[in-house]
Amino acid sequence: MAAKVTPLYAETLTLLKLWALDETPAAKSKFITSSTKAYTTALHQLVAEHALVETPKNKRTNVYALAEAGKARLAQGLANPNFAFSSVAGPKTTNALLKWLRENNVATPSSTSAGSSSGSATASDSPSLQNGHSSQNGHSAKISSYQEFTQTALDLYEQLNRDYNLGNLVPIYRIRRELGDRLPRQQFNQWLLDIQSDDYVQLMGGDLPNATPDQLEDSVAIPGGGTRFYVKRL
Repeated sequence: MAAKVTPLYAETLTLLKLWALDETPAAKSKFITSSTKAYTTALHQLVAEHALVETPKNKRTNVYALAEAGKARLAQGLANPNFAFSSVAGPKTTNALLKWLRENNVATPSSTSAGSSSGSATASDSPSLQNGHSSQNGHSAKISSYQEFTQTALDLYEQLNRDYNLGNLVPIYRIRRELGDRLPRQQFNQWLLDIQSDDYVQLMGGDLPNATPDQLEDSVAIPGGGTRFYVKRL
């Protein structure tokens, strides 16, 4: 059973993800990837308390930016001893946290160690870094909820799209392989279709140039609807 999302967790994670976008006003879908009510409640609370600035982008979409009060609130949230990741965090979340630590000169005991020993100690001691590419090592925790899958899959989409210049069309087989054995194949297929149903992504067909049989197998076949090879973020 997935851990309950507390108001502190939802608020702090919302602020952290928006802050990581370098103060660029962003639509809700860019920094909130879960449909859990706690995140929507946190967003409305942060706007009401002037931690976030909400501005209409068009008739259907509002964008949000972090106010100075929001930055202070983020610092308080991260420093709160009751704040902890409730599951294995995706690369976008962990990279945002690392960026915050570096830019705010937060010292840790290992920061005084020389060379790679500091980095290796940090990576091995923090479960939140066991994600993304490291999932191929087989040490990441199982994905046990749709909420966790959604956040992790969307984070992987952003990372792969950025790192490999994929033009917003990320092959499904690459996401599946990054997740490895963290969930069964059929569960991956079903939750990926659910993410599409919830309008986070669109699964695309077309051609997969020079595809190997195993890459085709690791795509998603839809009964009566052909095979989907790519994920496109909406």
